[in-house]
Amino acid sequence: KHLKNTMKLILKILKWIGKIFASLIILILISGLCFRLFSSKPVPPGKLVDVDGTKLHIRTEGEKNDLPTIILEAGSGNDTDVFHWIVEGLKKNIRVVSYDREGKWFSESSKDSITSDFYAHQLHKLLEKNGEKPPYILVGHSMGGPYNRIFRDLYPNEVKALVFLDSSHPEQWKRLAENGLFEKNQITLIKSLSILADMGILGVYNKITNPKPKIDNLPKDCQIRKLKLISHSGDVYRRYLKANIINNDILLRASQSSSLDSLPILVFTAKKQYGDSEIWFEMQKELKELSTKGKQFYMDANHGSIITKKENAEIINKEILLLAETIE
Repeated sequence: KHLKNTMKLILKILKWIGKIFASLIILILISGLCFRLFSSKPVPPGKLVDVDGTKLHIRTEGEKNDLPTIILEAGSGNDTDVFHWIVEGLKKNIRVVSYDREGKWFSESSKDSITSDFYAHQLHKLLEKNGEKPPYILVGHSMGGPYNRIFRDLYPNEVKALVFLDSSHPEQWKRLAENGLFEKNQITLIKSLSILADMGILGVYNKITNPKPKIDNLPKDCQIRKLKLISHSGDVYRRYLKANIINNDILLRASQSSSLDSLPILVFTAKKQYGDSEIWFEMQKELKELSTKGKQFYMDANHGSIITKKENAEIINKEILLLAETIE
């Protein structure tokens, strides 16, 4: 009889735990729904331009003049804000354009089939539609470098120089013995975060915990904007997964681009690397040697702070402006 009463008590406790757990889940789901319904989507800092039915986010600073226009190409996981200090330092003297590739951050996803040449063609149409005119100097950070190499290959007469900011190399995954942009466990996490963001649960969590953004070198408004966008929906996370899928095709296509001959090239390399530094430095040197007019600069920075830290951006900007003023 004592055992029977104990079992009944245990079952009763388990039932209450189950009810509490179910109530918590319902509360979380309702909170997420309310967040989705009543929270305002962050406003793009630039404008949206329709390119073949896809609205792309573009930002322009500085007046058009006799100098080439600077086109900034971000890496796989970044947006236009990552170039804040680059833009701030250049816009007084030169026209600067930054944008989000399709599906990234404030740009819509394209319904077209994606080829390795697609992004260069889409950017070209975006620039034309926004009234931008060549010549251009293409500045690419991380994976932005290979995208720029493809653009230059397709539109060689419009590009006067390339600037690589700790840029990716076509053979980097093989030579660094890495699997790609993300490991399997990271992909699982990104998929989970995309679902939680779509449900509004991530937004509620961020509201409660008020996390500090990781890129502490950028102004507060840039950091808040990024945090709001990743809290609002899972689109940003899904674009990470898409970038992971297309990454190898982009790197392969960049490796097949035609010779740069004597095209002016600036290569900025971060000294602080997470992987094998010597292999990375070797690949960075190879980027410089793509042209007979290549120059390389080693920066006291890591892969991100090479552009997000104001002091580093100032060094880069000085060289870019000098390049723009002396280019033929």
